[in-house]
Amino acid sequence: MGSPQRIRPNSVLPARREAVTLTTADGLELVAELALPQERPPVATMICLHPLPTHGGMMDSQIFRKAAARLPALAQLAVLRFNTRGTRSMQGISDGAFDAAVGEEYDVAAAIEYAEFTDLPHIWVVGWSFGADLALMYGNDPGVEGAIVLSPPLRFTGPEHLAGWQAAEKPVIAIVPEYDDYLRPHEARERFAAIQQAEVVAVPNGRHLWVGQAEEVLDHIVRRLNPGAAPLPDTWDGPMAQATPKVGGGSDIS
Repeated sequence: MGSPQRIRPNSVLPARREAVTLTTADGLELVAELALPQERPPVATMICLHPLPTHGGMMDSQIFRKAAARLPALAQLAVLRFNTRGTRSMQGISDGAFDAAVGEEYDVAAAIEYAEFTDLPHIWVVGWSFGADLALMYGNDPGVEGAIVLSPPLRFTGPEHLAGWQAAEKPVIAIVPEYDDYLRPHEARERFAAIQQAEVVAVPNGRHLWVGQAEEVLDHIVRRLNPGAAPLPDTWDGPMAQATPKVGGGSDIS
């Protein structure tokens, strides 16, 4: 091994990465990628549900792009990310059209089914903004162990969805920026009180798109999925590539 190198915003660490296609129950094909640790089985799995596609959200939105680039190597996590129906990214465009959190139920189900079919361990749904709504609405599946929601707007999520998580007694962690545009920590604590086991983590100085704070968010995720790998290091002493910068997060308004 050479001298450790600092992990930069566009660093890509070693992993087994495979472009995959998710097929929904209503017959659509969704563009997806699975990233796995290079030399060992994953210890847990995160299914990434991206921000609002009509405002720039996609599977390459910055937090999920960095998760796929780093977490298989740094935290032995499997990272499954995909474009919901009608969403375009550098990876390609998924079939169908945006359906305002209705048809997307089938998209979430297809991702969970794929993770189960491929025997990925300890599946969690991780949703950001619009994806947080999808996680809470449709991620409470028998094969899913818990949910982590980032900047949750709770725009589409109803009381019945929160009640479902309460009844399932599965962990729900809400990572809420101090200066979120849609739901700030004190409001989040009130809304998530419907889930007794929910935890609201307020992030000082955080904002909805987490610009400049992706590393802090990834640390919060890893603390839940593989606590022994947290905090994440900021250097790497193995091979490391640099990806071409991509637009991340867009102007998502949830």
